[in-house]
Amino acid sequence: MNTQTNCCSTTPKPIQIERIKKPTPELPVVIIGAGPIGLAAAAHLSLAGEKFLVLEAGGRIGHHVLQWGHVRLFSPWQYNIDKAARALLDRSGWNAPAENQLPTGDELVENYLMKLAAVPEIEPYIRLNARVSAISRKHQDKMKTANREHQPFVIYVETEDAEMERIEAKAVIDATGTWGQPNPLQADGVWTQSERSQQERIFYGIPDLHGKDRERFAGKQVAVIGGGHSAINTLLDLAALEDAGHQVKISWILRKPKIEDVYGGEADDALEARGELGARVHELVDSGRVEIFTPFRIEQVSRKDGKLSLMGDWQGKSHSIEAIDEIIVNTGSRPDFSFLKELRLKIDNATESIEALAPLIDPNVHSCGTVRPHGEKELRQPEQGFYIAGMKSYGRAPTFLMATGYEQVRSIVAYINGNIEASEKVELELPETGVCSSGVSKNGRQPIAIGGCC
Repeated sequence: MNTQTNCCSTTPKPIQIERIKKPTPELPVVIIGAGPIGLAAAAHLSLAGEKFLVLEAGGRIGHHVLQWGHVRLFSPWQYNIDKAARALLDRSGWNAPAENQLPTGDELVENYLMKLAAVPEIEPYIRLNARVSAISRKHQDKMKTANREHQPFVIYVETEDAEMERIEAKAVIDATGTWGQPNPLQADGVWTQSERSQQERIFYGIPDLHGKDRERFAGKQVAVIGGGHSAINTLLDLAALEDAGHQVKISWILRKPKIEDVYGGEADDALEARGELGARVHELVDSGRVEIFTPFRIEQVSRKDGKLSLMGDWQGKSHSIEAIDEIIVNTGSRPDFSFLKELRLKIDNATESIEALAPLIDPNVHSCGTVRPHGEKELRQPEQGFYIAGMKSYGRAPTFLMATGYEQVRSIVAYINGNIEASEKVELELPETGVCSSGVSKNGRQPIAIGGCC
């Protein structure tokens, strides 16, 4: 874990926070993001009798989830429904889905998030098409310390008519996630003009190859970049597209030392579906239908004669992969801190997670099932009353679990509400092996998983 220092001291002073002071109790807690974690926070605040407001940049509930709506989650409904949300939904006569089923992103939104957003305790307090562009303390920039914790937050919101609105809040929960902030294809992790200039031929995420994206990739030479579950499922979907009679030439580009590193436990995996995922991609590679480049570290993407080329280091030598029609990038995502520049934060320099979480979630050590449950105490920031929760709290680490995010906001809301004892309790229950298994696609033909452990 990195420690910040300045010119006058090499030992930072500890942050002393007992509980959130309430300078203006009538102000709401503002939640940024109307996804699973943001709406769970709203449910907990409602049951606690706290005033709140949810700001969503998109035009629909679960805007980011809908962008991967065709993908099945790793975990069944049992672990995807927040307890406070369930309590509100049950009041409204909700017909809950079967707990052991694995929902797609679309089903998560339609059967859960939209219904939760529609309950009378939450619906009046959600604003769509409200993009937060900045957050600060009232009449104080980042440098001002005196009386800082007693000043309300000021949230700057861009509205549909391009006007800027200022909203005051006694506390803020940032649940914006990391979707929409993909990592670049460059091995150095840097966005370059050459990559940005080819955006119309590069897809970030898992395309819907059985639906709206099929024609884009059918009959093409496609390069898939990445070595995680998202890349594996993209490959399996491309192979299924070829099986359906659409010729596809597939190149798989990884940074791992050897291809065997991606197969996992296969038949020995404690989670059968996850093991099947590794076994199926192993079989696909052995069939010779996929051209493998590993370890390949991309340095540049360019266009020549209407085709894309990837230049880089392949096994220690300069190499170029030519004549690519489309590139699919599955290299993870990263958090956006651009609108938090006037707040005092402690972010780990490596993972870009909350600093206190970094040693708990290091993907080199932990999987989804081995991350210790945590809450308000670990998520505290030097900016008293401001929290980053959900996937964004994990930064670039892919080990986030939706149920963990629900526990985070439960603890945060208990603390905001003055129930310190409840905020310190751990109420998260998971199976011993975690719930990071892959499910099956909507057509039942292959396992599907998304980046992270949702």
